[in-house]
Amino acid sequence: MSIKKTNKIFNTFSQKETQKLAGDILADLIKKSPKDMALVFALQGDLGSGKTTFTQGIAKALGIKKRITSPTFVLMKKFKLPTPNYKLLTTDYKLFYHFDCYRLQKPEEILELGFQEIISNPKNIVVIEWPEKIKKFLPKQTVYLKFKFITETQRKIKMSA
Repeated sequence: MSIKKTNKIFNTFSQKETQKLAGDILADLIKKSPKDMALVFALQGDLGSGKTTFTQGIAKALGIKKRITSPTFVLMKKFKLPTPNYKLLTTDYKLFYHFDCYRLQKPEEILELGFQEIISNPKNIVVIEWPEKIKKFLPKQTVYLKFKFITETQRKIKMSA
C-alpha cells in the first residue's frame, strides 16, 4: 500500500498554527503510510520560511520534550521516541531523525551518515530540511512540503505526497 498522490495547500498565521498543522499532517500520514519503510518528510523553502517550526510540531506530536533546533552544523540529530503514542498510532516507530542538508557540498556526503539505512528502516520518522541537495537519494514515497514566507507571521505550505 502506498500513500495516495495528494496536493494540499495550507495557510498558517503563527508558529503555533504551523506546529499544530505539523502534528495533524503527521497523524494523518501515519495512518496512511506503508509500514515497510520510514516515513520521510522533505521540507523545502527559504531561510525563515517555517521548516524548523514545522519540525518542532512533529517532534512535539511525537512526545519529544527536547528543544528542536535545526542541525545545520551537525547535519543530523537523532531522537528516541519516548513511549508509544497510541493516539497517533506511533507504536511501530522508535526513532525520529532531523536532517539539515544546507551545508552539504555533494549529495553523497549524506550517505556517510547512514542515510540509506535510516530511510529504509520502517521504525523511523525522518524530516529533511533542504532536501533538494539530496533529491536523488530520497525514496519515492517522500512527502514534500514547500514553505513560503508571506508575512512575519503567515506561511503558505504546499504538501505533495
